[in-house]
Amino acid sequence: MSKYRFAGAEAEEAWLTGTAGEISLRNRQSLSKLRMRGPKAGLRWSLALAMVLASFPCRSAGSDFDGSRAFALLEKQCSFGPRYPGSPGHRACLDFLTSELRRYTSAVTHQSFDHRFGLDSMQVAKATNLVARLWPERRRRVLLCAHWDTRPWADEDPDPRNRRKPILGANDGASGVAVLLELARVLQESPPKVGIDIVLFDAEDQGRPGDEDTYAVGSRHFARSLSREERPEAAILLDMVGDRDLNLYVEGYSHRFARSLVEMVWSTAHRLGFAEFIPRVEYYVTDDHVPLLSVGIPAIDVIDFDYPYWHTLEDTPDKCSPASLEKVGRVLLQVIRQW
Repeated sequence: MSKYRFAGAEAEEAWLTGTAGEISLRNRQSLSKLRMRGPKAGLRWSLALAMVLASFPCRSAGSDFDGSRAFALLEKQCSFGPRYPGSPGHRACLDFLTSELRRYTSAVTHQSFDHRFGLDSMQVAKATNLVARLWPERRRRVLLCAHWDTRPWADEDPDPRNRRKPILGANDGASGVAVLLELARVLQESPPKVGIDIVLFDAEDQGRPGDEDTYAVGSRHFARSLSREERPEAAILLDMVGDRDLNLYVEGYSHRFARSLVEMVWSTAHRLGFAEFIPRVEYYVTDDHVPLLSVGIPAIDVIDFDYPYWHTLEDTPDKCSPASLEKVGRVLLQVIRQW
């Protein structure tokens, strides 16, 4: 997973530059060592903001999102085994995800590209983004996204003997996808006012440790391919949202570059009574939302980065919860219905 943490003032100095898909960060540091707890880390929504957003109706239809269905979709992805480009599980899961998305729209396309990855030596495999457009005729659009690939090596595993083995990626890979597939089902039954683009990014998690430019490859490819006319009004990325002990702090780049969208999501969670959405910036994460931000799309990352099994062989379905998936899905459903 392409995650970096910044400490104190360094977090506020992080910056984005360049054209589509080109990301530059300064003061980069190892994510496993740092957590942002500087004077600007505290973040509380004002009472006035909460009162304004509370005026939006909170429709009971949000309960239509079924966490058990989402969890079954998580387990199904894991049943294919590790899902990194070139693996048998990757090919099988691609077929499954394509079939699932085509249940809700005929406008499903594959965006394939050659991807080079490796530790000691490089290999080339075909990677594929899945792009599904619900109600493609609508001009106003919101992008919902997640990565579907899994890490080919468990470099954070406590046992050094496991660090060259591929992970299963129940939370880091399957959880966000599971929420989006279940959300597609619910939206198809009760359409929103805007068009929805669901994009499942490949090759997010194939990067070499310490080299951020080798992460988020699929989202960079997608961002470069978008014309101005195709750009959505906003984008919400889901990553590692299935943890049984769910804690969703605000991600720093999201708050800095798409604050109104952050406030909309976290205030919606507050109105639904979901304390797992914690309104405080806790870390800055280089993830699939960053290439979208770099081309001018307001994009946020909903991520639980306090997951103890990240990039280990223990990232398995038993560490995840239908209740966590349902809470995230219900929040997104309400946010979309506010558009």
